Amino acid sequence: MKSFFPSDKIVFDLPDATISYYPNFFDTEEADKIFMELLETTPWQQDNITLFGKTHPQPRLTALYGNDGKSYSYSNITMQPHPWNILLQKIKFQIETVCQTTFTTVLLNLYRDGKDSNGLHADNEKELGINPAIASVSFGAERAFHLQHNLDKNEKMKLILEHGSLLLMEGTTQQFWKHQIPKTAKPTNPRINLTFRVIK
Repeated sequence: MKSFFPSDKIVFDLPDATISYYPNFFDTEEADKIFMELLETTPWQQDNITLFGKTHPQPRLTALYGNDGKSYSYSNITMQPHPWNILLQKIKFQIETVCQTTFTTVLLNLYRDGKDSNGLHADNEKELGINPAIASVSFGAERAFHLQHNLDKNEKMKLILEHGSLLLMEGTTQQFWKHQIPKTAKPTNPRINLTFRVIK
């Protein structure tokens, strides 16, 4: 795996958050290969999600990989992990070189087009513990990533997540901020996002 470019690290000055971004964590050639392999070999599934008492198909496809016995639950969905494969282990080890965290689990999301999305939420499930580190890598089409502070609605940020990029959210970010990938009306190719986390 090609190493990242440390000079490309961007740290955002946001209250109650520790967020850094590596736009070129994987170069374009490597990111292209990873995207195609993930797209073609991942056992994608579409679960039903229940929000505000209504159940409907989740607006994206997902897969969970990780250590044995580390299930993950969110929005009344409980996912059991597939065992790590070689590609995901390589990506995991690469990310761990910059964030000093040993991840147990990765949630994969496939956004097939602009209608696929992820609503405003925090990664604050109890099995993640206090102040979890969340490492998010993106492959494929660029999508907008929105952040909004829980207490001060004027504190918000919009970031375009690029092909091959890494976004790290650490510290109190999940306590004080929510994030989302909103729908977009413009024609958009598929995007695959991997969010690495530690299940306690």
